[in-house]
Amino acid sequence: MKDKDYYFTIETNGIAEFKDRGSRFLAYSFPFKNSSDFKKHLQHLKKEHPKASHYCFAYRYGIDGNNFRSGDDGEPSGTAGKIILGQIDSKELTDILLVVVRYFGGTLLGTSGLINAYKTASSLVLQCTPSIQKPVEIKYELQCNYTEMNEVMRIIKQFNCTVLKNEMQLFCRIEMGIPKNKIKEVLSAFKEVKNAELVLLQ
Repeated sequence: MKDKDYYFTIETNGIAEFKDRGSRFLAYSFPFKNSSDFKKHLQHLKKEHPKASHYCFAYRYGIDGNNFRSGDDGEPSGTAGKIILGQIDSKELTDILLVVVRYFGGTLLGTSGLINAYKTASSLVLQCTPSIQKPVEIKYELQCNYTEMNEVMRIIKQFNCTVLKNEMQLFCRIEMGIPKNKIKEVLSAFKEVKNAELVLLQ
């Protein structure tokens, strides 16, 4: 990711179709947070398209660029999964899964034909799915008394922090994501809150 304060992803599902010499390539895009989501989406598509010949895919999630996978599902190596991942990366997207479902049309497309088909189908679905910019967030845990909750929530709202967990017991414990480019201001604001303790989460 070029700008480490922000990243690009999608919030809605998309679908697009590409045809070549009788073969149909149906491309699906999904917002994606972890690898367990992958099995769920793939099973759903296999139920929806039980007669398809291939279910090729690629996904990338997280902002460090290390969490990704692609698969050719029986297509010649390098003609599908890597090509789909290449389209994700060309738009600098993360937290996204693309699956291209192929119905074989009886005519072999050859290596260059397959590469073109998977590339075009992936590109089309990404054109149909609006990408959004989100801030990179650093996770913190905040502990405070009930009496400070109004002030705490005001700061969270003011700096567009994301509440990940909120536990109310003897005292309040909030797990939150703080936008990386606003860390100094947020930490400074919480220092002014009585009995509020902020801890960086790994």
